[in-house]
Amino acid sequence: MSASILEGWITLPRTFYMRHPTVVAPELLNKIIVRDDGRSARIVEVEAYAGHEDPAAHSFRGQTPRTATMFGPPGHLYVYFTYGMHWGSNAVCGGGMGVLLRAAEPLTGLETMHEARASAKRDTDLASGPGKLSQALGITGALDGADLVIGDRGIGIVDDGTTPPKRPVVGPRIGISKAMDFPWRWHVPDHEHVSIRPPKTSTRHKR
Repeated sequence: MSASILEGWITLPRTFYMRHPTVVAPELLNKIIVRDDGRSARIVEVEAYAGHEDPAAHSFRGQTPRTATMFGPPGHLYVYFTYGMHWGSNAVCGGGMGVLLRAAEPLTGLETMHEARASAKRDTDLASGPGKLSQALGITGALDGADLVIGDRGIGIVDDGTTPPKRPVVGPRIGISKAMDFPWRWHVPDHEHVSIRPPKTSTRHKR
């Protein structure tokens, strides 16, 4: 829609996304999702999904109409509908790979977020899960394929100088039935806006 929403921020170059999602995911922690209506939120929890390497990925068996965005250019937004009621939002790494934006800390536009999520009684309930995050930020299927690098369709991911945690909590992904042992979920330690906190571990899956 306009790159103006990125003005004043440090933008993430496309090369940032052009890496394996297990590298991109932890580096997305503490980055900020911005919307053109004034809403913004800091990413505090993510999960990596690695295409043909990953039986839990939507794109494991190849490209379909649903997953086409995942096979497009890195740095775009892949949005999918799940459980017949929620939208999931992912930063695309290309080749069927991407990073699920799992939880975020609301920064601005909280009144609009509460209107979008009337069931949330506390600010910590607004975006503490992938479906909640999408709802709080107004992300639907209409934004599937939006270019996050240029602020396309009024959405982007930016950097305010806050670095990712040096030692993020890492553990298994949630809500999947395959590859459950992959430690491909990261979150900011002791952050009150994450969803379910897994046991702390330093184990990393070798790819």
